[in-house]
Amino acid sequence: MQSVPEILKKIRKLELRTRRFVETAFAGQYHSVFKGRGMNFDEFRQYDFGDEVRSIDWNVTARMGEPYVRKYVEERELTVMLLIDVSASGSYGSVNASKRELAAEVACLLAFCAIRNSDKVGLILFTDRVELYIAPRKGRIHILRLIREILYYEPTGRKTDLTQPLNFLNRVTTRRAVVFLLSDFHAENYEKPLTICGRRHDLIAIPIEDRGEYSVPGIGVVRVEDPESTSVYEIDFSDRRVRSEFSKLAEQERVEREALFRRKSIDSVSLRTDQDYFPALRSFFIRRENRLRRQ
Repeated sequence: MQSVPEILKKIRKLELRTRRFVETAFAGQYHSVFKGRGMNFDEFRQYDFGDEVRSIDWNVTARMGEPYVRKYVEERELTVMLLIDVSASGSYGSVNASKRELAAEVACLLAFCAIRNSDKVGLILFTDRVELYIAPRKGRIHILRLIREILYYEPTGRKTDLTQPLNFLNRVTTRRAVVFLLSDFHAENYEKPLTICGRRHDLIAIPIEDRGEYSVPGIGVVRVEDPESTSVYEIDFSDRRVRSEFSKLAEQERVEREALFRRKSIDSVSLRTDQDYFPALRSFFIRRENRLRRQ
């Protein structure tokens, strides 16, 4: 178990790394790709040539004896919700960081983008149940608490169930929010809650992957433990057919997941533990920004 100084040092290092990204490449992109909830009334002003006729307020016009229009400003403050999978499979990482460590760093980056934009950030940690809920708030101290929980929270469950956190989110977050769902998506029967969440909120799915889940070397007979069920299997990875079937099943799961996201019009960006996440995430922001400009 890590000591308090070690934990604080790791959190501080993570903060410095992600803040550097926020203050350089992400400075304006976050602001432009996530819209506010709508338009807020600002003031009445006299009608000018070229103003939209539908914006005229006829009650004020009648009182003042000349045309007046309603002026609105875009509501920029958002509520950002981070849904982070902390099931046992998140501890896996065959090269560099574990899936949970990668999720923590990405969540840290997104959280600092949010507070730079004066948005509120909340957190839901989940396994096959909702493990922890922290209501949305602003501020650096709040963000550092979220990061600590993502990194070091000890869950009671081991398995992954996406239905539980998505249903919980829809109950506790009544106003439209920006929702980042970070998980390896090793779950079943989550299409319905995903669909509902995608309609109510601006949902972005972030699958966290590891290359060891898609291919294995021919290393002979290996005892493999499923981290979520704790079942142990003996698999002969020297058999080319076994390795091929392993890769085929993993790829099939990925293809079906991506097809679901497209079918439900849910934005997604896949990240891998053996690759730098920053280029992939930035590319996603740029694509989304370009798409919004065309709408």
